[in-house]
Amino acid sequence: MTLRDIFQSIAENPTWIVVYFLLLPVAAYLIGEVATGSRDVKFWGYVYAVLSYLVCIPGIFAVTLNVYLFLFERQSVWDMNLVTQALPILSMIITLMLIKRKIPFELIPGFGKLSGFLTLIAATMGIMWFIDRTHIYAVTFIPFQYIAIGFLLLLLIIRFAWSKIF
Repeated sequence: MTLRDIFQSIAENPTWIVVYFLLLPVAAYLIGEVATGSRDVKFWGYVYAVLSYLVCIPGIFAVTLNVYLFLFERQSVWDMNLVTQALPILSMIITLMLIKRKIPFELIPGFGKLSGFLTLIAATMGIMWFIDRTHIYAVTFIPFQYIAIGFLLLLLIIRFAWSKIF
């Protein structure tokens, strides 16, 4: 089974995916209402951590998929599958906005790992897009291990610079 087969299956029967991504913002709102006034910030931080991971992992995947499809595959916006490409991103944005209204992201355990992961994916996609546009891989005779080491060093530099900026 390929990724295309999975997306085709979801497109044929989107009910469960739509329900999942609609329930996440509703859950964030309801948890916020229940947690209002509670002094147990640590417990609610863990609850929000689970919720943020449930929404951010598919959302980050959808962002990455969209960047790949639009930059590398040249997919038209008119061919975009709303269930697999737009709904996870919208659900992620709405859920994170609802969470942010109730608790700062700094109090959510592991949330910094998600933002670091997103930074790493964005840096990787940017480097791959730059290499794709300049066709460096087509004209170089550098051994692959040196290119791989250079790629990893560039990712580390970007990650370090990003952490210093923000």
